[in-house]
Amino acid sequence: MKNPVPQAASLLLEKLMLLVHVRPLPAGSGGEPPPAPGYYDTSCFKRGDLLEVPRTLFIHFGIYLGENRVAHLMPDILPALTGDRRQIQQVVTNKRLILGVITKTASIRVDTVEDFAYGGSILVNHMDRLFQDQVLSSEEAARRAEKLVGTTAYSLLWNNCEHFVTYCRYGAPVSFQTDKFCETVKMIIRDQRSVLASVLVGLASIVCLGLAPSTTLPTIFIPFFLWMAG
Repeated sequence: MKNPVPQAASLLLEKLMLLVHVRPLPAGSGGEPPPAPGYYDTSCFKRGDLLEVPRTLFIHFGIYLGENRVAHLMPDILPALTGDRRQIQQVVTNKRLILGVITKTASIRVDTVEDFAYGGSILVNHMDRLFQDQVLSSEEAARRAEKLVGTTAYSLLWNNCEHFVTYCRYGAPVSFQTDKFCETVKMIIRDQRSVLASVLVGLASIVCLGLAPSTTLPTIFIPFFLWMAG
């Protein structure tokens, strides 16, 4: 049987990156430019549809508003620094995004389908099967999204783009990505081999960096915490 600890640690890192919503650099930042307008066939989208864009490490979500417009929540530091709507509406760079995550600042913004999906494939209403009778009317979902457009608080675990779309379409903010992340953390804590791994890492840090509070205290308290919580 494979050791679950390395697999769990890998998944933990993957879900952290997932919740940060790291995405390709936009045009003008050294990355590939976004698809040209008309790249996506929006005739199959209806107002109020929930759109998902699966990436390698995460899924991004939005609510389709019609006329090639998508409302979605993005971490972004700029709304906290300026009220210039022209600057804010520019495609969010990775620097803006990461600073938004750190400062817990975001905006619910409206972009074209091309800027929202950034070349990824789009799934439509894929989560409806999980909520069954809780699906609100398409118009109600779109109205909720439009009402929330603007600056908002951001949390990796408790207020991300998935919470936004599930509130709009199903009436309750839920994030299955957060649930999976928390289950992974729980699995690592419960596996007592994590205690041994943390001790070995701590001892290695002491050997490499020397005996100091910054190396000794974590070596003592992290294994103790894992042991007590496991």
